[in-house]
Amino acid sequence: MPEPQDNVPSGRDAISGAGLGGAADLAGSEATSLETVAEGGPEGRGPAAKPRSLWSDAWRDLRRNPVFIISGLVILFLVFIAIWPSSIAPGNPLSCDLSNAQKGSTPGHPFGFDNQGCDVYTRTVHGARASVEVGVCATIGVALLGSVLGGLAGFFGGFWDAILSRITDIFFAIPVVLGGLVLLSVVTSATVWPVIGFIVLLGWPQVSRIARGSVITAKQNDYVQAARALGSSNSRMLLRHIAPNAVSPVIVVSTIALGTYIALEATLSFLGVGLKPPTVSWGIMISEASANVRNAPHMLLWPAGALAITVLAFIMLGDAVRDALDPKLR
Repeated sequence: MPEPQDNVPSGRDAISGAGLGGAADLAGSEATSLETVAEGGPEGRGPAAKPRSLWSDAWRDLRRNPVFIISGLVILFLVFIAIWPSSIAPGNPLSCDLSNAQKGSTPGHPFGFDNQGCDVYTRTVHGARASVEVGVCATIGVALLGSVLGGLAGFFGGFWDAILSRITDIFFAIPVVLGGLVLLSVVTSATVWPVIGFIVLLGWPQVSRIARGSVITAKQNDYVQAARALGSSNSRMLLRHIAPNAVSPVIVVSTIALGTYIALEATLSFLGVGLKPPTVSWGIMISEASANVRNAPHMLLWPAGALAITVLAFIMLGDAVRDALDPKLR
């Protein structure tokens, strides 16, 4: 009777070996397929697609939104004439001739003249600089101050959060126009900085509240808890993990508020406590034209129309940004 050979596996060992070999072959094929995908396909046609982020999705939606495109073009034009007003209005906005007072449209002066005989077209174009400067600088100041104070209060909580909440309640109780009449009436400077400082002083509590709530929501997410468990410092968690995911509401509110600040500057200038001559401003022009709206309506029509278009453009831009950054609206 022949003896069994040692190098011949039994039936069970053969089946097990076949199973292990098949599993190894399957794992090898899966690894090969993963490497192929990472290299961009079987022929190496290009890198693999990166995962999309909230900002990339928002930018893709904004490029397809006609409201964003139209408002963006209007704002770019306003910024252009604010920086280089002489490119489309080469005249001097302070050059006046009383013999032309309240005259209507004439060749070379399509918007007519004001009470002092100044060209309304030239003054309307040059008035964009003060309004845009106030709106942009005030928005940057409000966004920075409100985000820092609100973000720190929402992150640390406790005593500082309670103090900030009471301070914001006090500022919310101050009427904006009345506060401007009181605070700016004692200012004699004709520059835009007192108006910017006043808007920042009364505007930061709104952004602070929004930043605080956004940070409180973001710091409760799992990735923040994981970073804390791994020993990340407070500054690293706040700047690297929380701030990028909590800044979108601040951007939306600040974009919409920019148009509101331009309208607020015009209101304060209309009341005589905002910008003052010789600064050229739409609010000053509207204030000077209001007494003669029946005799010379063109003096009021053009600066008021420019102000309305500017405010509307920034509000439309803010709405488009809000729709793009809010995943719930998609």
